[in-house]
Amino acid sequence: MDKMKKTAEVGSLTAKGGFRNEEDVAKKFNSWKQDSYAQAWLFEMGYELKNLTQVKAKVLHGHKTDVQVHIAIYLKNSEVAENISVKLVSNPKGFNQVDKRWVDDYKFMWDIPEDVTDLLKRFTGETSSIQKGLRDSRRMFFSEMNPEEQSKILHFFQTHRVQIVQDILKGRGAYSASWMLVVLKTNSQIKWALKPIRKAIEIFGRGDVKFTERGSLNIGKVTMQRKGGDAGRDTAKMLQFKIDPVNLFED
Repeated sequence: MDKMKKTAEVGSLTAKGGFRNEEDVAKKFNSWKQDSYAQAWLFEMGYELKNLTQVKAKVLHGHKTDVQVHIAIYLKNSEVAENISVKLVSNPKGFNQVDKRWVDDYKFMWDIPEDVTDLLKRFTGETSSIQKGLRDSRRMFFSEMNPEEQSKILHFFQTHRVQIVQDILKGRGAYSASWMLVVLKTNSQIKWALKPIRKAIEIFGRGDVKFTERGSLNIGKVTMQRKGGDAGRDTAKMLQFKIDPVNLFED
């Protein structure tokens, strides 16, 4: 396996080509008999190439799963579907949005209490604050809330951190992710990591629940913040969660 993985990590003619989007990942799986990356990924997922008769991949939209791979296994007369969340990055230090919704949607998902919901809406600016002297008149930062309010935020996200990280990375239902693939492409070199989603949840959930210096919130290696941007449209008031995908290379 080490030799196979090393082959796929070293810069090559292949590295200068694909990995522009999820379609390129699906194409590699569909060319699994010739493509060294697909062969290494299949091996990483526990499959022996000699036992496979067919591999078909397709791109999904609107789900945590970006690429779904159907694998037919020789003599077992069975087909396995592997759901892969794909993160393609070109910067070894950057952030990738993994989930965004209105506060009320998260309230429904996680049964957020009314008082915490109100604080989150003040944080995003969905609800106006009467407090004077705010850094941004459109919203409040957690650092501008009083100690009791801050304690409520920290308590909720500490208590529910496992469910929260699982939902924003894995999702729920038939198209929830079972794997996370991160491909880091710099110049002509490629480095990748493919890990079970439970390991990704462990890695990104590792660390304290604490406020950031800028007044947002870290849940381990996940950052929760106001979405912002969107040319000032209401959607700027949504809550979003971001990760640095390169953290998957840990362990």
